[in-house]
Amino acid sequence: MISDFLKYQAQITPHPLALEVSHAKGSYIYDSNGKGHLDFVAGVSACSVGHTHPKLVKAIQEQTAKYMHVMVYGEYAQKPAIDYTKALAALLPEGLDCTYLVNSGTEAIEGAMKLARRATGRHEIIAAHHAYHGNTMGSLSVMGYEDRKAAFRPLVPGVRFIHFNAFIELSQITEKTAAVLLETIQGGAGFICPNKGYLKAVKERCEAVGALLILDEIQPGFGRTGALFAFEHYQCVPHILVVGKGMAGGLPVGAFIASKPLMDLLQEKPSLGHITTFGGNPVIASACKATLEIIQEENLMAQTLEKEAFLRRKLQHPDIKEIRGKGLMLALILASPEKANELVLEASKNGLILFWLLFEKKAVRISPPLTISMDELEKGCDLILKILDKNTRSLN
Repeated sequence: MISDFLKYQAQITPHPLALEVSHAKGSYIYDSNGKGHLDFVAGVSACSVGHTHPKLVKAIQEQTAKYMHVMVYGEYAQKPAIDYTKALAALLPEGLDCTYLVNSGTEAIEGAMKLARRATGRHEIIAAHHAYHGNTMGSLSVMGYEDRKAAFRPLVPGVRFIHFNAFIELSQITEKTAAVLLETIQGGAGFICPNKGYLKAVKERCEAVGALLILDEIQPGFGRTGALFAFEHYQCVPHILVVGKGMAGGLPVGAFIASKPLMDLLQEKPSLGHITTFGGNPVIASACKATLEIIQEENLMAQTLEKEAFLRRKLQHPDIKEIRGKGLMLALILASPEKANELVLEASKNGLILFWLLFEKKAVRISPPLTISMDELEKGCDLILKILDKNTRSLN
């Protein structure tokens, strides 16, 4: 199977991990030999309620038996999407009551950028250095990492960059600015949390000059940080919220959320301001609703904070210089990129799935399913410490 994988499926790196997947259940992914691999990555924060959760599978199967795709987005009233967006509105603050469902977080970023330009009549977008918002042309334009986008220039014009957490640079947000786009917690840069008061200061500056604040919660959203959305920790409600990854429990989805008057601007001048064939797909919407209910019913947000505390206590080692992030969106910062590579690769040989971050080369991602048990966390931590001890001894 690996040879066909490499031959027929387009590759993104010369050396993929190439695990042959047979099936997955709970916190484990099983290979074609039946070996279980403890999942500390959750499909890069996407499988929020673990693999093949019974309630999620049931919701998908039941909706698939009724109907799947019937019409492009926004023309027919379909109960799964209506029920889900209504449930979201009940949980979100005032001003975030209208949801546009799309197919990925990246597409949601594109829609949010378009909405900001349409609403303000301005074109300038300010993003952060070392930001990651996706890889399509618009989202690539707001990526704050030149090495990853230089080959694809020219990109979308009108984008400028500030440093995340740099209060002194907020004066660069002016009457020319349509929107400031920030990750609530910077992901690819190394799971960097905002400093106290930073996001509130950004929003205040935006409102002073008539710009909009877009918060990208594609990764930290839906309980991963111990709140339904990470902005709740920082007392800053954005004008536009972007979500994805964990919202459907492992199926492709994204959304951008704003007030009804703001979202209504996409209906005219021009009409069909953002369109999508499969956005709001009833099977995906059913999965989203089931995932949201699981997170609430199983009290996963409170457990996430308990699990974070356990991981921080347990993962004490001279080679771990820092643990960044919040909840179950954590990054181990090791002494060097080489040590990070050794840990990820050695763990993969020993039945533990770890992964890297995009830009911070010394980081190792820990973002397991929210449903992972304390015993499973302890098992994974013990293996991490064993590998680090072994690598340290081999150098002495």
